[in-house]
Amino acid sequence: MNGPVPTAQQLTIPAMPVELEVLASPPLLLPGESLEHYHALRQAIFADLAPRLAIEWLLAIDVAELSWEIQRYRLLRHKLLETYRQKAIEAALRRIDVIGIAPEFEHEAEFHTLQNALSWRSDPIAATEIDARLAGHGFDAHAINMEVYVQAREILVLFESLLNAAQTKRMLLLREIKNQRWMGATRSRIAHGAQTPNEIRS
Repeated sequence: MNGPVPTAQQLTIPAMPVELEVLASPPLLLPGESLEHYHALRQAIFADLAPRLAIEWLLAIDVAELSWEIQRYRLLRHKLLETYRQKAIEAALRRIDVIGIAPEFEHEAEFHTLQNALSWRSDPIAATEIDARLAGHGFDAHAINMEVYVQAREILVLFESLLNAAQTKRMLLLREIKNQRWMGATRSRIAHGAQTPNEIRS
């Protein structure tokens, strides 16, 4: 019943007017980001919005930029949680290995705890052993997840604000595109004497 989902190449993509290509500045990608993925996302948005007028093209370009930023923030947030998971592992190991140790051995214990946390991140075998050891002391995956969010809570608020701001701006731009098209259709009908503005609104 359902046909295949069209790929970016199969979508009908309107061509950007040459005079507007100058206004579409080159993408400012971060290291590790794909120019190919950026263009694929932008072309898919252009195909969906199908801009015609210059103002619609400018708005569509901004929608594409914001959509890329939203994807970026989500990916960076995920990478952030991965980084803080190491800190959560370190904190859990510290509760097992450092608390109650004699003061003269605390520095050495802290060093070994840090080394074990680094090994957890870089060595799959060590990670398996450390996870099992932590679970044996009551630090299962859910407890570590909770510790991750505790450790990263302040910077997560920053990412949430960035995401919310970008999503709000994108919503407003989409609404503005809709308004521009409604006003264009209204002017066209009035020009042809079909209806007055009040009749169209009603």
